[in-house]
Amino acid sequence: MTDGVPPPGVPPTAGLPHGNSATGRTEDVPILNIANVLTVLRIALVPVFLVVLFVGDGHDTGWRIGATVVFAVAAITDRIDGQLARKYGLVTEFGKMADPIADKALIGAALIGLSILGDLAWWVTIVIAAREIGITLVRFAVLRHGVIPAGRGGKVKTLVQSFAIGFYLFPLPYEVRFASVTLMGLAVFLTVYTGLDYIVQAIRLRRGSSS
Repeated sequence: MTDGVPPPGVPPTAGLPHGNSATGRTEDVPILNIANVLTVLRIALVPVFLVVLFVGDGHDTGWRIGATVVFAVAAITDRIDGQLARKYGLVTEFGKMADPIADKALIGAALIGLSILGDLAWWVTIVIAAREIGITLVRFAVLRHGVIPAGRGGKVKTLVQSFAIGFYLFPLPYEVRFASVTLMGLAVFLTVYTGLDYIVQAIRLRRGSSS
């Protein structure tokens, strides 16, 4: 998205971050829209995912494939609801609050579930969970100074986390398990890197608003 006048053929409201009016307000956008429905569906799928994951001893091949499918469907809704919200001007205050909650609930539930089953080291889950909780607290701490927009790094981080979790969930042959470990290692790196970057931006934002 670029600033200024949109190119020919593009509606004046295209790409606005909030709502579907030139003012960018969300008041006129109904809460009950397809983007928010998908977000709520993602939240509702979290307990379903956990139930499927822990059926039996948690390592039955059929149920693990089922858990992978449920997780994949929930993760895909994250991309779809965001695209729909931006394309059709369906961004609402509820959506802006619920969407990150849905993401963190899904990723957190999957990581904790895998660690409980002994498939993923607890330190990985703790590092990622600590980053997400910490950044959420930082976001609230600097809210009165301004909002730090979601960067490309954060989106890539979430994508890599999802793929890494998917690889751990799916009953892959032992010979290719290195792919899961490699992806999760990259996910941890991006998690820490983007977290530090966010903190730096928060400090700059706070200093800038105070000067």
